[in-house]
Amino acid sequence: MDTKRLDNILKKMTEVVEKSQEEILLISEQAEKEYAALEEELVQTKLLVNQYIAKSNELEKKVRASRRQLSEVSKRFDIHSEETIRRVYEKTHQLQTEYAVVQREEKALRQKRDDLERRLIQLSKTIERANNLGRKVSIISSFLQDDFHEVNELVKSAQEKQQIGLKIIEAQEKERKRISREIHDGPAQSLANILIRSEIVDLAFRDGDTEQALTEMKSIRESIRQALREVRRIIYDLRPMALDDLGLFPTIKKHISSISEYNNIDIDLALHGDERRLDPHYEVAVFRIIQEGLQNAIKHAKASRIIVRLEIRDNLIALNIEDDGIGFDPENINKKDSYGLIGMKERVDLLDGELTIKSEPNRGTKIVVKLPYKIPVESERNV
Repeated sequence: MDTKRLDNILKKMTEVVEKSQEEILLISEQAEKEYAALEEELVQTKLLVNQYIAKSNELEKKVRASRRQLSEVSKRFDIHSEETIRRVYEKTHQLQTEYAVVQREEKALRQKRDDLERRLIQLSKTIERANNLGRKVSIISSFLQDDFHEVNELVKSAQEKQQIGLKIIEAQEKERKRISREIHDGPAQSLANILIRSEIVDLAFRDGDTEQALTEMKSIRESIRQALREVRRIIYDLRPMALDDLGLFPTIKKHISSISEYNNIDIDLALHGDERRLDPHYEVAVFRIIQEGLQNAIKHAKASRIIVRLEIRDNLIALNIEDDGIGFDPENINKKDSYGLIGMKERVDLLDGELTIKSEPNRGTKIVVKLPYKIPVESERNV
């Protein structure tokens, strides 16, 4: 592939990723702001509904008592004057009118509350779709960052290396921006929401509404848990330091243990061969393939059990990832929904390996990867 053609491809990829990220971030920001405002308005509306219910119940009691009094004085014209009957009648009429007004206002508030809840559900779905799309775009950005250095080794001329180096720097900056935005739109927004909800709790306690305050406290605890889950997810998406410090086998063990515990799913891991350090390119590639395979099995295949087998031989790296999920038809897979599989194939192709995907609907999926690998002579002496 000539320099001009490669530059055009990289430029188009970068432009598409940048534009997609900006549009997704804009949608997510607007939806999050509207969601927070509606959520606060819903809390206030619920408080008003409770107040009107209490007021309506009190007026209902007064109306009943006034009706009984009117009935009694109306039956005893002989001992009650016309003026007395008139005052009781006017009082009853006034209470009935006030009761009808309160009922209408209560009904309007209930309708407003229900409408707010429906709008929040719709916004929540919009935010979820935006986040899912954002993660897909992030995968592309991650591929650009992780694989540019591999492309760089294929480019021989100084001019090509310079251009690829600039792309790597740009991809790194975009990745930092993505992580910053994820923290802003995830944990930071949750913490801001928690602050608002805590003020609502304080207001409820001041009004003596203990039940409402306890309900909000439960909601705050769930928001805190969600923020913690988001922080952990962001950390897990980053490259583990253990991969550089300890090597492939220990990192895989730790990652699978964390994923299994976090998602409450059974993952059977078998590692064969000497736990020697491999070339960094191979360690990164194998780890990313396993990471993506597990993510697909858990999030898309909805698997309840996953089997991972990795064997390091003298001239071959063999990897199998098998799950009992819903499966799919590899021939009819939608490319726009298969960035993970595409990324795995690209990594395997760059290392002159072979990727085989075996799957059928409702019969699980099996991914088989074979990478030719020759252990360096120096590593053989150190084993």
